[in-house]
Amino acid sequence: MYLASDNTGPIHPQIMEALTEANQGYALPYGNDPYTARAITAIRELFEAPQAEVFFVPTGTSGNALALSTLCQPYESVLCTAAAHIHEDECGAPEFYGVGKTYLVGEGDLMDPDALGALITDLNEGGVHSAQPGAVSITSVTERGQLYELDRIESLATIAHAAGLPLHLDGARFANACAALEVSAAEMTWQSGVDVVTFGGTKAGCMGVEAVIFFNPDRARGFAARRKRAGHLFSKNRFLAAQMLGFVRNDLWLQLGAAANARGQYLAEALCMDARIQWPYAPRANMLFPKLPRSVLQGLGAAGVAFNHWGNRDHGAPDEMLLTRFVCDWSVPYDELDKFLAVLKAS
Repeated sequence: MYLASDNTGPIHPQIMEALTEANQGYALPYGNDPYTARAITAIRELFEAPQAEVFFVPTGTSGNALALSTLCQPYESVLCTAAAHIHEDECGAPEFYGVGKTYLVGEGDLMDPDALGALITDLNEGGVHSAQPGAVSITSVTERGQLYELDRIESLATIAHAAGLPLHLDGARFANACAALEVSAAEMTWQSGVDVVTFGGTKAGCMGVEAVIFFNPDRARGFAARRKRAGHLFSKNRFLAAQMLGFVRNDLWLQLGAAANARGQYLAEALCMDARIQWPYAPRANMLFPKLPRSVLQGLGAAGVAFNHWGNRDHGAPDEMLLTRFVCDWSVPYDELDKFLAVLKAS
């Protein structure tokens, strides 16, 4: 029972078909192939952004870090929350690729507009002695499973733009966010003030591909060279592009996001019936963050359930409540979820 991550699931058959289609004959390398051109056109149509610059990379970390390093000068900083993936889980990749450092906005999982405004003021008042603010970064489905509603994105964008800062959206689970909020790709991004998005395919059913989309082409200046210098320009780029073609064709991306969310909510509804469980974060999409007693988690582990501990797993009282993450991908069978719930009940 794999509930540790939506990276554990298989590639969707339609994406495999797109890869097989691209695996016929020969094509020019480094993105000079018809598949890349078609994929760029398809993404521009999906986002209703005909002038957008679109680049393909193999990982979300490379997409986020290269996008932010393109937006920021080396003496500038990225403003994000303490729980942001770029801060918690990317091993300093933005800094490695040239961003001065990250500054943490407020204390919550979702960025607060007032806290963002206050931090920008503080950094500006620091003058030459402070790392200057360079960009603001938020995540479509946060690292605690929360969602940025459009009005909050708009408020953050207004504050960022007033200070001359671009707004970057980490869209590793972009499909899950759009499906949960029932909004379009355009509404979730540039129509709400987002300047750059890393549109994630890997967690949503692709083999490994993300699209970095700059809605203002002027902001993309230098990205292509940075991607090459960083070693993330694929020579056989058609196989990244082919995944994206299969992913966006007939709105498969949105269907897969909705499928993962449906499984997450199915699990959440059942878990909410268990009096032993606490919910510090309301389940909104496909990632659940309940608190369970240590003894229950030990029982799940012994039964072969793969999940993520967010607390000390080895020491402490059996009834100590530990934050835990369960994640559903698009493909997890419902009978596997029922099997997990039976194990949980018996633990």
